[in-house]
Amino acid sequence: MSTKGAISNFIEKYYLHFNAAALVDAAKGYEAQLNNGAKMLVSLAGAMSTAELGKIFAEMIRQDKVQIISCTGANLEEDIMNLVAHSHYERVPNYRDLTPKQEWDLLERGLNRVTDTCIPEEEAFRRLQKHIFKIWSDAEKNGERYFPHEFMYKMLLSGVLEEYYEIDLKDSWMYAAAEKNLPIIVPGWEDSTMGNIFASYVLKGELKASTMKSGIEYMTFLADWYTDNSENGIGFFQIGGGIAGDFPICVVPMLYQDMERTNTPFWSYFCQISDSTTSYGSYSGAVPNEKITWGKLDIDTPKFIIESDATIVAPLIFAYLLDM
Repeated sequence: MSTKGAISNFIEKYYLHFNAAALVDAAKGYEAQLNNGAKMLVSLAGAMSTAELGKIFAEMIRQDKVQIISCTGANLEEDIMNLVAHSHYERVPNYRDLTPKQEWDLLERGLNRVTDTCIPEEEAFRRLQKHIFKIWSDAEKNGERYFPHEFMYKMLLSGVLEEYYEIDLKDSWMYAAAEKNLPIIVPGWEDSTMGNIFASYVLKGELKASTMKSGIEYMTFLADWYTDNSENGIGFFQIGGGIAGDFPICVVPMLYQDMERTNTPFWSYFCQISDSTTSYGSYSGAVPNEKITWGKLDIDTPKFIIESDATIVAPLIFAYLLDM
């Protein structure tokens, strides 16, 4: 008798071919990795936090279905923005039809559009800025340095945002990660709103750049974490493309080739959900086998690529893993 729930049974019954079948195969492969004692890295690109992936991803974290995350600075902050400003977001279903003038009108109203969803600048960005600046400043005064995600954890766990909460706390993946002190890699954090704000304080002479730990330090942290946790394998589940996936996957060839640690195991599983079709020179659109030539995946590493919308695919795979 299957212990799976209705969603899992539905996809097993009806998702039989093409990208649908790849979804099921990838979910079963992910589950097999965990059952074999392997750990899993999940990378988040795009605007998955604004798409409210936290509603299910937080439960993945709570149930130990993910052991380390790599995400863009945008995903790191936008989950918290949704937590504190959800009622101020505006949905624009007809976003494909907007004129440049209508886009400008959104800007003047303090609404930054991400596809069909507008993030409210005052209630989201500025609300966080006030509190995170104090945490940055206090660390600097004490001669302390932290990673971007560690500063966010401090802010969440301090309780200073509680008065603003507008969604159920269990739907915030960042809060779930903070509670577990889950390791997060945030490559290119400077390319985010909070990163831009931090840079502005550096330009004004109010903070030192060195107070924020750097991308190189993230890579060396990941190298140590990978070395310490790869006994039974570490899988790689990539949502979208870009630096959130490109950065962490390189830790294996770096350890093997540049550090000459030739006993470093390859990633033990690889899956990418991407709407980037196979193309010329596009890393996001490269088939997984290309990664063999770069020393990231082995010949027999289970490899899956699902060419579809991650906002549709990722919740279904997570539902399968959670026996929903």
